[in-house]
Amino acid sequence: MINGKKLVVVLPAFNAGNTLEMTYLEMPFNVVDEVILVDDGSTDDTIDIAQRLGIEHVVVHDRNRGYGGNQKSCYDKALELGGDVIVMVHPDYQYTPKLITSMSAAIAYDIWPVMFGSRILGKGALKGGMPKYKYVANRLLTLFQNLMIGQKLSEYHTGYRAFDAEVLRSIPYHDNSDDFVFDNEIISQIFLAGYEIGEITCPTKYFPDASSISLSRSVRYGLGVIRVSIRHMLARLTGQAPTSNR
Repeated sequence: MINGKKLVVVLPAFNAGNTLEMTYLEMPFNVVDEVILVDDGSTDDTIDIAQRLGIEHVVVHDRNRGYGGNQKSCYDKALELGGDVIVMVHPDYQYTPKLITSMSAAIAYDIWPVMFGSRILGKGALKGGMPKYKYVANRLLTLFQNLMIGQKLSEYHTGYRAFDAEVLRSIPYHDNSDDFVFDNEIISQIFLAGYEIGEITCPTKYFPDASSISLSRSVRYGLGVIRVSIRHMLARLTGQAPTSNR
């Protein structure tokens, strides 16, 4: 717990067998109360490793529901367990769990309702091996999003996020896509609901076992981000919530 608030960490997993243990063993268990792993139809030994590590809450999808669908299950289970602060970190060891304490404390002490671990603040992204084309695409999309959404985030595409449970209860995240664009739809919902997002610089690692998406899916994701950003701008101007993309 942090400041008397229950801390739940969620791991949206897909074929994370080679990296799950490294991720899990870096968690600050002096403050983490519960760990949830949601396996999204892995074909490797992710579930076996989770059980060997003693992860008590393992949710198994009977089919691959997509990254957004995985997160929905993660947050549903965390809220069911009564989490007050909920942290999502990818189990591919691209982000260090050592920052869980800092990110959670910012929420538990009512500094920010949502915290992101940013690869862009400082020099973490390129230093950690992010491909230059991904870095450039990240920066261009983020610039466009900030202009459309009216914010100043350093990046919208991190997989390291912490939430006050109140935020997740108050936004209709189940209306979002089951694909990768879920990440940007939930940000839009957070801002439209009047919440703010804090950021902390986060080192990152790019290596063969770190998760990645193909070029074609990256392009589809980028187009989805643009669509979400434009819809958000229109919602801000009209005062109406955007309709679902599903």
